[in-house]
Amino acid sequence: MNFNRLRRIIPALLLAVLLLVTSTSCQAQDKSPYAQAQKESTQRGATPAVAKNAEQGSSFNKFFPKSADGYQVVPAQEKKGFAEYKLNKDGKNVAVMSINDTVSTPDAQKKYQQSTEKIGGYPAAEAPGNATGVLVNNRYQVKVASRDPSFTKNDRVTWLQKFNLSGIAQLK
Repeated sequence: MNFNRLRRIIPALLLAVLLLVTSTSCQAQDKSPYAQAQKESTQRGATPAVAKNAEQGSSFNKFFPKSADGYQVVPAQEKKGFAEYKLNKDGKNVAVMSINDTVSTPDAQKKYQQSTEKIGGYPAAEAPGNATGVLVNNRYQVKVASRDPSFTKNDRVTWLQKFNLSGIAQLK
């Protein structure tokens, strides 16, 4: 009786070992263009994506404009160095507003260095994807991006002026 039971268990055990060995030795190589970046970002000692001294996203919330004139300002995302709100009208998302601490992404400051345009006294620049932004205190990028064709550059400028830019300038 034990011999019959052993005859059933041994093949199942051998098959399980065979599957385990072949699955770990034949793993496919990741050919994704992001594979190297993923590897580098997860290694010990890798440069963090967000600088340690980046402002907490929650500290930006008080500087966003309030709902007005048929527009609803709705919190969307908040993390260290970044906060984002959606701007909705008639139940439709027409724009996204954000504040970004560029201490983690200093390249974001470059587009403002040659700017001749100012909004609220701060250098302004157009960004890809129908977005307009200002750089406050050479550190904080405040941006409004259109999500609907009806929300024009003039609308973006108007909403940028509704931010408490002087309050953002007081951040250290």
